[in-house]
Amino acid sequence: MNESIRTLTVVMTDAEIRRHAGRQHIRALRDARHPELHFRYSTADRSKGSWHVVVRGKWGKAGNYPGINAKLMQATLPEILARRAVDPSAASTTSSWRTVGDVLSWYTDRMNRDRGLSAKRKASAQSALRRHLVPRLQDLDLASLDRSALDRLLMWPMQERYELSFVRSVYGVLAVAFRQAARLKLINFSPMADLKFTDFVRTRIRPKAARLRGDDLPPLLQTFTDQFDAFPMQAMLPLMMLCHGTRLGETRLARWKNVNLVTRQWFIPAGDTKTKAEHTLPLTEQACALLQRYRAQQLAAGYSGPFLFPGSNGSALSASKACTVFTSVSKGEWSSHDLRKVARTAWADLGVDYMVGEMLLNHAMKDLDATYIHTTAEGMKRKALEAWHQHLDSQGFALLHGGTYAGQPAICTRVQPFESELFSANQHPSQGRSHIKSEEGKP
Repeated sequence: MNESIRTLTVVMTDAEIRRHAGRQHIRALRDARHPELHFRYSTADRSKGSWHVVVRGKWGKAGNYPGINAKLMQATLPEILARRAVDPSAASTTSSWRTVGDVLSWYTDRMNRDRGLSAKRKASAQSALRRHLVPRLQDLDLASLDRSALDRLLMWPMQERYELSFVRSVYGVLAVAFRQAARLKLINFSPMADLKFTDFVRTRIRPKAARLRGDDLPPLLQTFTDQFDAFPMQAMLPLMMLCHGTRLGETRLARWKNVNLVTRQWFIPAGDTKTKAEHTLPLTEQACALLQRYRAQQLAAGYSGPFLFPGSNGSALSASKACTVFTSVSKGEWSSHDLRKVARTAWADLGVDYMVGEMLLNHAMKDLDATYIHTTAEGMKRKALEAWHQHLDSQGFALLHGGTYAGQPAICTRVQPFESELFSANQHPSQGRSHIKSEEGKP
């Protein structure tokens, strides 16, 4: 930098920068309170300029004015000096973002265009941003975001009104936004870096108690039996989840081409799963018989399309309509997730290996765990579901699938003409399983 440029010492404010902009012989400004900070006017447009930080004779550009105003520059100067005290050649740049709202606005746009996030994940984060984070924090200066401000403006008011698990999820969105901005060096330092949720809430968040127990299975299965003929989809959706421990999203998107009654497997593509890993479940004789009965009802009602649970406009049942199904069948007393819980508890009671149970639920696993499962426990998955469905038979499940019990001839071998067409024996290229001819071209 050229030290011969005339420099004026002032109390650095935006007003002072504007006041001296018309004085052509003044090319730079300094502030005795911050001797390391220099401001230089642009030669092309003196309404603009640039900030520089000088440490041990090394100049480093910190940003442009007016994108970064005097107040923000002075607020971020201590962090720059701390960084350059360790390494004088370190970057001095700072972000033009002034408020927490600037970060949240950037993150909202980035998240909405992120194809790696599911629609459900985006909707949840958007709600947290729109309803809680932006209204409470948008005007807070980045330099003022600390533990006490976050507690006063967000954490303490929210814990008074909402479940702690929900408060934690909102806090998580804020933490991710700042972590991503810092990782991309859009901000030099994340004020959230040293903060944890437990700094604000010390109460342990316990998992929600299951609202379905083993004793509830007989009346639950009786309800499905009573509804199956009149409202087959309303009964079949929760039944498939109860029988296999699947998630609601995985189940409502199921396609007939991925259900193979010859090899007795249900394939769930990676794109339909929460873990983004493809999932294969064995189909027991009882499950095959139930699926045959359900498909026959669909065909009788005039539907020969690709989905087990069709929605409107030729697509799968939407998330909102699936929730409506559960609200109707449960009368608000339990949720779809409670079906997974009751299945998981029953598997443990039946002596199902822990790792096998985790794989059936399609939980994300460590690499070592996944290797163990795939090399030693694939056969145990089928045994586990056979034991589970035999137990369900004793609770009333047999009335739904037609009385197929272990030891009786497999109903799956008695494929009717329409089933032969739907469940062909062509091998799936990646699963070693039969491909089901798509009915998507039919009305």
